[in-house]
Amino acid sequence: MADQLSARDVLRIRDFRRLWLGQLVSEAGDGLTNLTLLLLVNHLTGSTAAIAAMAIVLAVPPLTVGLLAGAYVDRADRRRIMLASDLLRAGTVLGFILVGSADWLWLLFTLAFAQATVGTFFTPARGAILPRIVPTEGLLAANSIAQATRVVSSILGAGLGGLLIGLMGVYWPAFVIDALTFLASFAFIVGLPASVGRVTQAAGGVATGLRASLLAGLRTIGRSRLLATTILALAVCMLGLGAVNVLFVPLLVDVLRVGPAWFGPVELAQSSSMILAAGLVGTLANRLGATRIVAGGLAAIAVVIGLLAAVTEIWHVLVLMFVAGWFVAPFQAAVVTVLQTNAADAERGRVMAVLQAAMSASSVLSMAFAGIVGEVVGVRNVFLIAALIVVAGAIVAVLGYRGRRTAGRAASEPGSEDEPAAPDGSVAAPVPAGPTTAVPID
Repeated sequence: MADQLSARDVLRIRDFRRLWLGQLVSEAGDGLTNLTLLLLVNHLTGSTAAIAAMAIVLAVPPLTVGLLAGAYVDRADRRRIMLASDLLRAGTVLGFILVGSADWLWLLFTLAFAQATVGTFFTPARGAILPRIVPTEGLLAANSIAQATRVVSSILGAGLGGLLIGLMGVYWPAFVIDALTFLASFAFIVGLPASVGRVTQAAGGVATGLRASLLAGLRTIGRSRLLATTILALAVCMLGLGAVNVLFVPLLVDVLRVGPAWFGPVELAQSSSMILAAGLVGTLANRLGATRIVAGGLAAIAVVIGLLAAVTEIWHVLVLMFVAGWFVAPFQAAVVTVLQTNAADAERGRVMAVLQAAMSASSVLSMAFAGIVGEVVGVRNVFLIAALIVVAGAIVAVLGYRGRRTAGRAASEPGSEDEPAAPDGSVAAPVPAGPTTAVPID
């Protein structure tokens, strides 16, 4: 097996740099808007249940629309899907400016749902197109760069959002800036060669109809223990992380009594270690393999969540988020790499969409639990419960991966048990690693 490429090697690929720069600016705007939405809901209602409702609204589209979106992504030009998504979301986020009171909360939820729905097409398209840009041995490094970039972008967005809201008391500039970042992402993606968006069909062709196509993708996942284990472990994990995501704002604002300006430093603490960890992913992959990184990452994340339940000072949060970053970046990169290297090009969109749907379903349940139970048992106790659930996800990964070769190696070795099969029963041919981004794990 060829040695894994480093982050520096991957960044030398021109088309990867285009998607990476587009991701950098776009997700900075996303981080700004996502924090602003939660803070705006908290400002208008003062209710953790309302915050949970907003988080649920953002999580429902991948569950209700995402599966069909993944099937569509495997049938259409993925580059064009990404371009259309950027333009539509640029217009949608501007509508948030109209919401200035609790009476207009319904509009905020409606527009948030619309934006997230469009995103269900963009996310699997970007994840499926990455192996057309980066060779197999560079996927883990590329995904790690993308995940670290997400957090760096969140720092910029959250830091700016905290300053605007904490110092100036305004919300609308966040939405204008986010719209501009979508347009910037469009400009980078439009420069990619048209050929990278075309789907490479398997020898047996493509199933007719979206429903048949979706069922074919689900059968592919069912036949691969690596794919099924990864998706199940992440679904269990999100039963815990969904609650953490929705109650993180109340933990800082209501429990620790700190202002919005602290969200920037908190994001910085995690992102700094994620950037450092991204440079070590190639070494970790050569020594451990992607599946061990997934299982170990889940266990480490569970420990961090448990410790967050006991924090009493903001500096405790800063330390724990710095520690978490060392595990989060390799973990997220390894999850996406397992899926990309164990699914044929013609099925990657559906595999990515199933992952997002499974995670969203778990998130909806978890966030509903957090919104209702959080006000009864308290934020700290919900964090403890979430930590135990993530431990269960780690156990699922350990048991499911046992006896299986590391993802990436399995996909690259002909005749591997977990290599995706073509519709005619033969082993699917590997996707060519052309000169021609990564999927976020939320």
